[in-house]
Amino acid sequence: MAVKEKGSRPQTAQELLEQEKTARLGVSSLGKREFLEQFQKLSKSYAVDPGNPGSYACEGCQRCANCMFCKDCDSCHQCTHCTRCELCTSCSHCVECKNCHACAYCVQSENCSNSAYVVLSKNLQDCNYCFGCVGLSKKDFHILNVGFPRTEYFKVVGRLRKDLGIP
Repeated sequence: MAVKEKGSRPQTAQELLEQEKTARLGVSSLGKREFLEQFQKLSKSYAVDPGNPGSYACEGCQRCANCMFCKDCDSCHQCTHCTRCELCTSCSHCVECKNCHACAYCVQSENCSNSAYVVLSKNLQDCNYCFGCVGLSKKDFHILNVGFPRTEYFKVVGRLRKDLGIP
């Protein structure tokens, strides 16, 4: 079977045309079983490839794309300066976050979007400075979904961070 192998490159334009023609002929003649076998083989080869295409200066990352200066992240896209995040997109300076989008300076948070400085929070949207919150939208300076004045928020969060061992 002449299906194009991942990472193989032809030497000349003529070789490229010949390889593509051979691959098209091979694929067009596949039956159901052969197609499914080839699809499974192709899927497995990409699932186990921990490469980071388009990424720059990432360390210990797997399956990340177009990220910069990240460490130990998995399956992130267009993130920068993140550490131990998973499935995040367009995040910056986040730590141990999962499935966040367009967030900045978040810590141990999940499923948040367009938020900044949220810690131990889940399912937030357009929030800033939230600690231990769940399901809020367009809120600032909240702890456990309770609003606080700015100065009091930072006092309480400072104590909680120390007690919980969160830097």
